[in-house]
Amino acid sequence: MVVTKEVRLPTIAELDTQEINLSTTTLMSAAPYLGKSCENINNEFMLCRQELNDPRACIGIGKLVTACAMQVFRRIKADCLEEFNQYANCIDKSSGDFAYTHCRKTQRAFDDCMSTKCQLDRPDFGYFCRARVHRSSCPEPAAPPCPCHSPVSDPTPSLPDCKPRDSPRFGSRLYWFME
Repeated sequence: MVVTKEVRLPTIAELDTQEINLSTTTLMSAAPYLGKSCENINNEFMLCRQELNDPRACIGIGKLVTACAMQVFRRIKADCLEEFNQYANCIDKSSGDFAYTHCRKTQRAFDDCMSTKCQLDRPDFGYFCRARVHRSSCPEPAAPPCPCHSPVSDPTPSLPDCKPRDSPRFGSRLYWFME
């Protein structure tokens, strides 16, 4: 990507935030709770990225998404660390493709702990597939200027009238199909 001097890039201080350095199995184990707990701020971030089409404008909201995920992991660590570690270890060690099927007992123990101690219920199956309308608190961005509103003459002339064609002089091209 070419960057000219008119493009303002964010500074390191603007980009600096605490990262979530966790493994795949750890993120997979907490994914339903992360998705449900941080749903609103994550939807706000994705809406910002989609509408503005510029990731630099959404840095602040992205930091809030990271902070929300950190808060969920702090709650898990404070209240359900043993059950969470068993569940993540089971996902990591039980199969080569991180399948959940072998870990339903440890998942049940972790879900029960999250329900009783953190008051977070696991979302039901298909929760994240359902269509929802997100009500944003941010103002709607201005529409970009579109050059399509200027009057343009018809670039293609009208097509000539279709007349029936004569049969081909040497027969059909598909002669090998006819028997």
